Amino acid sequence: MDPLKTLVIATRNPGKTKEIRELLTGYPITVKNLDDFGPIPEVIEDGERFEENAYKKSSFTSRILGLPTLSDDSGLCVEALDGAPGIYSARYAGENATDAQNCEKLLKDLKGSKNRNAAFHCVISIAVPTGAALTYESTCQGVILETPRGENGFGYDPVFFFPEFNKTFAEISREEKSRVSHRGKALREMREEFDKVMKWIYLQMPLDDKFSCEE
Repeated sequence: MDPLKTLVIATRNPGKTKEIRELLTGYPITVKNLDDFGPIPEVIEDGERFEENAYKKSSFTSRILGLPTLSDDSGLCVEALDGAPGIYSARYAGENATDAQNCEKLLKDLKGSKNRNAAFHCVISIAVPTGAALTYESTCQGVILETPRGENGFGYDPVFFFPEFNKTFAEISREEKSRVSHRGKALREMREEFDKVMKWIYLQMPLDDKFSCEE
């Protein structure tokens, strides 16, 4: 496996892996995910910001596997809740909470609030084994409804109303969401300068990896 032509996605989510593979079609790089490797230790995501957790995942995985690694961390920040649920978005209602339980808690915490402004945030980190990393980030502004709407998407999509479409994220297609979502915009920004990303990876990778002989 050529470390200069391989990018690991620090996830076991096949949908996320497929999305990034499609985005990078045409580039001389092979996209792998964690399922392509043996068991590796869990990353402790104890950062206080999205940037910290994204970097923890990418740098830790890159050091373990010796390959350039991409990870992302994202979540919902609500103005009236001082930015909550934020980095705790996936476990807002508890460690093993379902999407429905998280949405239910969010609506309960916002009950009676006139300020329903919110934003999804996403930070993408691409790291190499030396610890160096690139960062891409984006946001998507919206409003939290009082009741869920729609059957598509996941997470807080049924309560996140996107004014431009006059719909919630759960009422639009995956393609529509990818065009405007926090994660979709961050990934496209990365893709638009991926030639530079590949050059950066080459410069940052250890010398042994650059000049290793292939059998």
